[in-house]
Amino acid sequence: MTFIDSHCHVHFRAYDADMDEVIKRTLAAGVFLITVGTQKDTSRHGLEVAARYEGMWATVGLHPNHLTKQEFLDEAELEPVKTREETFDMEVYRELARHPKCVAIGETGLDYYRIPESADVAQVKEKQRATVRAHFDLASEANLPVSIHCRDAYGEQASLIAEYVQAGKLARRGVIHCFTGTAEEARAFIELGFLISFSGIVTFSKNVQATARALPLESLLIETDSPYLTPAPNRGGRNEPWRVKDVARKLAELKGVSVEDVARVTTANAQNLFRLPPEGV
Repeated sequence: MTFIDSHCHVHFRAYDADMDEVIKRTLAAGVFLITVGTQKDTSRHGLEVAARYEGMWATVGLHPNHLTKQEFLDEAELEPVKTREETFDMEVYRELARHPKCVAIGETGLDYYRIPESADVAQVKEKQRATVRAHFDLASEANLPVSIHCRDAYGEQASLIAEYVQAGKLARRGVIHCFTGTAEEARAFIELGFLISFSGIVTFSKNVQATARALPLESLLIETDSPYLTPAPNRGGRNEPWRVKDVARKLAELKGVSVEDVARVTTANAQNLFRLPPEGV
């Protein structure tokens, strides 16, 4: 079986001591991976790492949490996260998107959960919307799909996508990564041609499990979001991309199908969305 971790951050500092070993361990386990950029520096580094490996690709984008300077810690993090304020530079990301290992634009999206208390909320939300539009413009121009991070804003996020789709843009559509919403919210994205990706949260959240049961396997991807969101029963430690197999096993259990079926369908979905070369999967 071949699996694809459609969203991880294996080039982040959590792997400074053993990144290459983790990547080799993942590939040896039959898991291919897409490592995701969250600002210009991590986007560039992700491409550099992906270029060294067959079976590995990268995305470039500016995460909404990096639009404002802040520090936070929640249940998904291994250590306090510090962000610097970055403004989306179209020319920088346009150049990064030309890299042969770049398979998507993002992660980008609306995150209304993580807004600093001291910030002007309306101003932050408007900057997020403008940044999402810039990503969508680049994805349309470069003919690449988008990787969407969304938290506490699924309705508005779907409306923004719909605006672009109805205008004939975002031809390659994209994926809503680490989905934690309802089945109804997921179907709004599926109707727009987007895929839904489940992370390790599906191994322990009853609400996410209910959503996963209700959605067609043909519309799903699997991911780890490593180094975060380690699946049960290993929660609490650093996640690694090969653990996407744990996500696949839980999805198979929830949907009453074989792990082989989950591997086959989600791998084909990732291959089609990101246009991965056949020899790579």
